[in-house]
Amino acid sequence: MPNTYNLLHKFRYFAVALMLFGIMYTADNYFESQLPDTALHLDDAELRILIDDLAGKPQALPDATASKKIPNFKKYEDITDKKRAFFAYLLPEINRQNDITLIKRKAVISMAQQLDQQAKLSPFSVKLLKRLRRDYKVDKTLSNQESMAVLLKRVDMIPAELVLIQAANESGWGTSRFARKGYNFFGLWCFKKGCGFVPKRRNEGTVHEVAKFKDLSHAVKTYIKNLNRHYAYQELRDIRANLREQDKQITAKALVHGLHSYSERGQDYIDELLSMMRVNKEHMDL
Repeated sequence: MPNTYNLLHKFRYFAVALMLFGIMYTADNYFESQLPDTALHLDDAELRILIDDLAGKPQALPDATASKKIPNFKKYEDITDKKRAFFAYLLPEINRQNDITLIKRKAVISMAQQLDQQAKLSPFSVKLLKRLRRDYKVDKTLSNQESMAVLLKRVDMIPAELVLIQAANESGWGTSRFARKGYNFFGLWCFKKGCGFVPKRRNEGTVHEVAKFKDLSHAVKTYIKNLNRHYAYQELRDIRANLREQDKQITAKALVHGLHSYSERGQDYIDELLSMMRVNKEHMDL
């Protein structure tokens, strides 16, 4: 009987020790996967921004309250004052989202270089790459190395001038109900019932709604990601990639020609945006 008891006692100790070892091993792997990869060539500030963005923690703007509260643009009697106020409201968030996107791009370039050199990605980079592939809708059948070419075309900035002009055009200079009540300055649609506003002039049989966003950050981030990953804007991304290859500046005037599918008006829509750029650039403070 004592021998049986001692054996059982030792077995329990062994089981507990094995369980603790498993917990420690899992924890070590988990925390290792959270550690940034120094081969990404990002500085501490860039790493923090990247990690916070992946975790859904937006960085605060210098004037966070103003960035979230939509001004009443209808109150402006002077059209120039209205335009400047509209651009000043949107521009800081546009610049911030472009900065975040360029940090991601920098990480993609670093990972691509590592894979070209047949280096093994760190656990952190593996998780980052998996997230980017999902966020930018990269074909699941592609290898990690093949996906890099796709990501380098999709993870890139949109010129602030283009974002501002589209926002002005699509929202009536911030006066549409979609902008005022849902931060939708870009005419973006969604297709899940209750995801936004039901348009008053929706064609019979259609189910789309005009998307509603929780804040300006959410709206601008979605707009930029939409241009960067939707199949309809492949031409825009090709234009941008060609500019990158030629080491030329990425401009609104160049990329606007990739927006034929943004509106049913096609070329007329692009011509209108170009006209708005010429008239309003002086008010943008770029």
